[in-house]
Amino acid sequence: MQPETRSSLLLRVGDAQDQAAWEEFIELYHPVIYRTARLRGLQDADAHDVAQCVLIKVGRSLNERPHDRGRARFRTWLATVTRNEAINALRRWQADRGTGDSDVQKQLHNIADNDQQQAVWEAEYQKELFRLAARRIEPEFEAVTWQSFWRTTVEGESIAAVSESLGKQVGSIYAARSRIMRRLREEVDKLQSET
Repeated sequence: MQPETRSSLLLRVGDAQDQAAWEEFIELYHPVIYRTARLRGLQDADAHDVAQCVLIKVGRSLNERPHDRGRARFRTWLATVTRNEAINALRRWQADRGTGDSDVQKQLHNIADNDQQQAVWEAEYQKELFRLAARRIEPEFEAVTWQSFWRTTVEGESIAAVSESLGKQVGSIYAARSRIMRRLREEVDKLQSET
């Protein structure tokens, strides 16, 4: 079970003047909203427009009334807003294009049901948590240590190949991976408790 978005952050995001809250919120959710829109078939610019519209709606909604956890998890609500905005963008695109092409109509009919859409949303959220945590902790490690972790764990290179190319012992690669994975889990846990 995933932790909920921190209520205090949601309250602060409701205040359009709280730049720090907005920066924190956007850093985590903008990439998730954007990638979700892209997975729905929107082009780059359209996906950015969807993300901007969703963020505006979130701000307005939270400004009007705080999020009610009793009605839905915040991320569930945000995923629904994103889905609806992506559908609206596809419909606008279809009306604007008027080419007789049935591709957009197919995209609208193929939009995943709520369970699939929630799974896509959750996967994108987890990817963004990983990326954000990795960016935050990378400066804590020497470049060669980070490379040995990244290349073997994320890029899937063999430990032997990375050991040879970096001139490191196989055991030191395993130790680096272990230290960074432990630190990465700590940072992901911290981010989840903050958001």
